[in-house]
Order: sequence, then structure tokens, then C-alpha cells
Amino acid sequence: MDTAEILKKVRQIEIQTNKLVSETFAGEYLSAFKGQGIEFAEVREYTPGDDVRSIDWNVTARTGVPYIKKYNEERELTLMIACDVSGSQKFGSSSKLKLEAAAELAALFAFSAIQNSDKVGLMLFSDKVELFVPPRKGKKHVLRLIRELVAFEPQDTGTNIGLCLETLSKVIKRQGILILISDFLAPVSSFSKPFKLAARKFDLIPVIVHDKLETRLPPVSACVDVTDPETGEEDFLCLSSGEINTALDDYARTQHLNLQALFNPYKIEPIRVDTALPPADPVIAFFKQRAKKIRR
Repeated sequence: MDTAEILKKVRQIEIQTNKLVSETFAGEYLSAFKGQGIEFAEVREYTPGDDVRSIDWNVTARTGVPYIKKYNEERELTLMIACDVSGSQKFGSSSKLKLEAAAELAALFAFSAIQNSDKVGLMLFSDKVELFVPPRKGKKHVLRLIRELVAFEPQDTGTNIGLCLETLSKVIKRQGILILISDFLAPVSSFSKPFKLAARKFDLIPVIVHDKLETRLPPVSACVDVTDPETGEEDFLCLSSGEINTALDDYARTQHLNLQALFNPYKIEPIRVDTALPPADPVIAFFKQRAKKIRR
């Protein structure tokens, strides 16, 4: 895309996302992601109904009047978005590519974060770290992140989720939220160890972006040349063969089970996004479900 097209696309995402955030996401985000601690605010006189466990016994002893300590939640969080920009992300059989869906998802999270005065950062990765933008606040910063997602041209086409997670675990010093957006088509064994380490440090939320043609091909009587977008490997496939769909089903089932085995010990619920459907819907459902769990 040229500069004018990039700016137009960024503006479209901004308008669409701002509307969603102002109407739905800001409150849901606040409910889903709590602050990571509390800070002392003040002491005040005890009034009936206050929690007696909050009484400041030192001040009470000096004054002869019961006082309690008041605390405020440390609200400011750091939200890091890690987005897969490997070759497989440039696939899509509906109105948008997986990478375009990922850009919209990243924008939803980023605008929700700055609406609540949280910092947002971005990492783009293939089989290497392609780009790292440190977390900052502000709308201008978020628009830069969206522009990178829309216009960035990666140098490599492979996928290395493990390297992404290892790098973030080293460079992000304080705990925060990590949104990991990918199609997760890489072997789970290749990133399971760094995933486990990152899950202990961050509030890690995998966002799995998939396309329906990755699990089932239409019944077409045709043979085509295909090229792997990540390795460049070529093959000749007859789409009328039922063996292809059987293989796709088997792979999808195995990958799903392997991912669940990785997520379950950390009680991680992924967000699953279909490129043919509005990407905001599963995120809203995730926020609502998470907020319910926090309130229990």
C-alpha cells in the first residue's frame, strides 16, 4: 500500500475501534483487568460499617479515637501486544486476511488500554523479532502501533513463537498483560517452555486467528499448485481428494488438544477469532466471562 492507502486504512480502524471502545470495550476492559496491587491513600475516622481489619491501631492508640487505613487500587497496567506477522498470516478466504483481523484486534485492545490510562507496547515477530515498540501512553502512540500493523513488511516469513516469548520475558521488567496474537500453527513443542515461563510472569492471553479453509477445503474437482507461505515449499494437490480434508481435520484436532494441554495448567482461556466473522465479538465475550470470574 502507498502512504495514502495506509493512512486511510489506519483511519478506518481508528473510527471503527473508537466506536466499539466507547460503547462497549472500555468498561469491559476495566472489569476484566484489575490493578496489580494497592497503595496507601489516607487514614480517616472509623464509621460504623467499616471493616475492622482496616483499623490503624497506632493512630487509634495515639488519638484515642478509632481510625482506619484507606487504600486505592494501583490501576495503571502495562499491556503488551505480540503479533505474528509470518507468511501464514497473509492468508484469508473471506473479506480479510488473518493479519488484517489481527490489526483490528490489536487496535481494540490498545484503545481500550489507553482509555483506562494504561501503557501499550507492540512486538511484531516472524521467526525473528521484526519490531519492538516499548509501552507508552496516548492516542498518538496507539495510532503509530496500528500504522505499523497495517504497513509493516517483515523481513522473514517463518514463525518462532518461542523466541517472541523469551524476548518479552527479558525486556519487559514488570508484570503486565500480554496479548499473543497468532494462528498458532507452529508445533506446540517448539514454544511450550517459553510459553510456560511467560505465563508465570504475565497475564498471558492467546488470541488464535484462524480461517475456515485451514480446516476444510470445498469440494472442488480441480488440481492446483500450492506454495507454503512460510517455507516456500511447493506441492501439487487434487482438491477433490477426501484425504486432504482428513489430514486437515487430524492436524486441527491434534493442534487443539496440544494447545489445551499447554493452556490448562495455567487456567488460560484463549480467544478464538474466525476471519469470516467480526473479530470484536469473541473479545467482548471473553471480557464478560473474565469479569464474571473476577467478581466471584
